[in-house]
Amino acid sequence: MAKIDKLDRKILEIISQNARIPFKDVAVECGVSRAAVHQRVQRLTEMGVITGSGYSFNPKFLGYTTCTYVGIKLEKGSMYKGVIAKLKDIPEIVECHFTTGPYSILAKIYARDNEHLMRLLNEKIQELEGVTGTETFISLDQSIRREIPLGAIDQEAQ
Repeated sequence: MAKIDKLDRKILEIISQNARIPFKDVAVECGVSRAAVHQRVQRLTEMGVITGSGYSFNPKFLGYTTCTYVGIKLEKGSMYKGVIAKLKDIPEIVECHFTTGPYSILAKIYARDNEHLMRLLNEKIQELEGVTGTETFISLDQSIRREIPLGAIDQEAQ
């Protein structure tokens, strides 16, 4: 597990609130040089602490009005890798998780509407070899979206 110090935490806290904040502003807030912030961010990225950057957008403005979570049952858990490889080819699937419980896979899907969702389920997902069933949960509204709060991380667990 990667070791991060107090300065790393402060930098992560700032950039998690605004990924587009200039490093010079982060440096001022942390009381260090811009070069130090740049080096820290680069090191945190190389360590795998920072896993991405970029813009988030609202799928509804792109015509994807239906957000759905689909529990996918597999014939055998060992078929997971093969099914995931095929699910990657479906661009409307934005997340997949290998889970415990009644489903082998939990997928997050954006569809244009319910008809589009039905086609994705019936013609793409349920037709995959190894898939024995699905259960669909339509999201009515996303109430919370955030990264793990850095203050919640137990300092001693690191």
